[in-house]
Amino acid sequence: MEPSSQTSAHSGNKNCTLVIMAKAPRPGAVKTRLGSRLSSAAVTDFYCCLLDDTLALARSLSDVEVAIMCPDSDVDELSKLAGHRASVIAQKGEGLAAGLTSVFAHFADDHQRRTIAFNSDSPHLPRSVLENAFETLAAQDVVVGPTHDGGYYLVGAKTSHPTLFAHDGMGTSSALERLLSRARALQLSVGFADPFYDIDVADDLTRLAAELRLAPARAPRTAEWLRQWELSAAQLRTGTGEL
Repeated sequence: MEPSSQTSAHSGNKNCTLVIMAKAPRPGAVKTRLGSRLSSAAVTDFYCCLLDDTLALARSLSDVEVAIMCPDSDVDELSKLAGHRASVIAQKGEGLAAGLTSVFAHFADDHQRRTIAFNSDSPHLPRSVLENAFETLAAQDVVVGPTHDGGYYLVGAKTSHPTLFAHDGMGTSSALERLLSRARALQLSVGFADPFYDIDVADDLTRLAAELRLAPARAPRTAEWLRQWELSAAQLRTGTGEL
């Protein structure tokens, strides 16, 4: 039976929930800014690897419920990809802001449940960062994991704050600043996870490939995909193959 919004990925402690923000891996729908470096088919392939490794990272956490939040049209496809590793829930509304609002409306139903929304393209994040983020959230109203480009790769809360995420500024260099401004307006205490990077543009591919060459076990499927990609690129440069 496929997972549903009523099916928990873990049967243990339900006080911590990690929700992966994801989309179905369809050409032109995911990681579109990588299109300058990769074909649409390659981008989709790569995203599948990122998502698979992100699910593995999430499942490695002890006593944490794992879920995926996605657009309604993507539920069936992501349920098949996730299998029994995560429940898959349809967000209400369109776009990332609506998705994040849906996460906390669905999961953070009281002040006892620590809920963190996590992006689907940071499987190389050390597990300890997620563990520490849940610990931080025990003492703060909100926890945020900043990215180096002015955004954030995770955000957590213990209850729903419908006005915390607005429809402007998501996915831009001002996303973190806007979030913190709204948190201050709501008089919420904020703690921070370690700064990190996600995979948005071509330069991020090169950085990730170099990192995973040294530690492929951190995200094994993604590491293998990048190894093959670099091999194909090298062959193309020497005229012995094609991308």
